Amino acid sequence: MKTYIYFFLVVSLIFSSCEQNQKQNNTTEKADQQQKVQKTNKDEPEQQKFAIAIHGGAGNIQKRNIPDSLEKQYRSKLKEAITVGHKLLKNGGSAVEAVRASINVMENSPLFNSAKGCVLTNKEKPSLDASIMDGKTLNGGGVAGISHIKHPIDLAFEVMKNSEHVLLSGKGAEEFAQQQGFEMTPESYFITKKQLDNVRRIKQRKANKTAVHYDPVLKAEKLGTVGCVALDKSGNLAAGTSTGGMANKKFGRIGDSPIIGAGTYANNKTCAVSSTGWGEYYIRGVVAYDISALMEYGGLSLQEATKKIIHEKQPELGGNGGVLTMDHYGNVSIDFNTSGMFRAQMNAQGELKVGMFGQQN
Repeated sequence: MKTYIYFFLVVSLIFSSCEQNQKQNNTTEKADQQQKVQKTNKDEPEQQKFAIAIHGGAGNIQKRNIPDSLEKQYRSKLKEAITVGHKLLKNGGSAVEAVRASINVMENSPLFNSAKGCVLTNKEKPSLDASIMDGKTLNGGGVAGISHIKHPIDLAFEVMKNSEHVLLSGKGAEEFAQQQGFEMTPESYFITKKQLDNVRRIKQRKANKTAVHYDPVLKAEKLGTVGCVALDKSGNLAAGTSTGGMANKKFGRIGDSPIIGAGTYANNKTCAVSSTGWGEYYIRGVVAYDISALMEYGGLSLQEATKKIIHEKQPELGGNGGVLTMDHYGNVSIDFNTSGMFRAQMNAQGELKVGMFGQQN
């Protein structure tokens, strides 16, 4: 009997001790979880209600090469373009709508290598590329090698929304455009004296194998594009890119701008990206998607991912240029490895930053 009572007391003590330890463990785990939550909340970036950023190409953009009057024109046009998209977002418009609207303004301006005023092919013709992507649905559309559509980004949008395809090119893309009600614009609309002189100088230099000076502002042989990224009030991201490509290009060459994952990418989980640079290297590096992947699978921040791409991975391949990016919080990272990049950004409070030279806005 005594043995039984002793055994019962020992078991009771052990059970009581285990129960107490479990309670202590639960309390400790709860405290640890609270600390983690507090730390996460503390480190969590501030969520912007909406935001927008644009670029007008990266390249040899230096203060000494741009007269004050021309600099004023660029800054004014960048401000105009971003304000149009910002107004749409402020009034509840979608990120996709804002991207199209801001890019339309730059497509209308001969200051940029997109639509009107684009660089010309070896045959002295316009050949336009564009793409757009919706971060909510991961749907995207692109067009390449078109020459009769006033706003290539709008046709890319129609491909995204009203076709089962992602990328259309040349005559087929323009046939689709006509079915969608687009007006055919004569090639002469896109051709400016500046770019006609530029491509002829390039051809002359190559023929003579001598250095012929040409436009030092854009170095339009390899660089130049326009793009936009945006976050709307519903928390959706979008990105778009539009370009005339590389001056003096031959054989129907297509760069990265119309290619989803290379020139343009948007995913609500991570970021929206519009690239500008030497397209062949951006295609090989799958630059726009790689930034998103570094964030989603590598745990990098937006700034860390863009820095790695632009200052490590692209230079290792031999490519140069820049990227315009925005994460799902509305944070913006604009990075480039050239001397300058036309750019602007605007948050929900209407604070505007416009930059051209160096890394600072």
